[in-house]
Amino acid sequence: MRPTCKATRSIEEPHLRATRFDFEPGAETGWHVHGADYVIVAVTDCEMLLEEPGGGTRRVTVPAGTAYSRKAGVEHNVVNAGPNAMTFVEVELL
Repeated sequence: MRPTCKATRSIEEPHLRATRFDFEPGAETGWHVHGADYVIVAVTDCEMLLEEPGGGTRRVTVPAGTAYSRKAGVEHNVVNAGPNAMTFVEVELL
């Protein structure tokens, strides 16, 4: 069993929500489905293992200071696959 990452909500507004996620090596978010479009901004270099429905996995590296966006409906578990702690901020567009 993996440890769970720490999620800290920093903004909660009717139109958006921002949450900081801090992962120790090997920590995970747990399986979840995104109910809104969202943007991820990497605070540190993020070496992610993305576990996907049906047993698929992908490794993704998101360099510190970069961002990506996804549409609502994404289902996955995010795991810190790197040797160092990683942090990103997720902004959900409600």
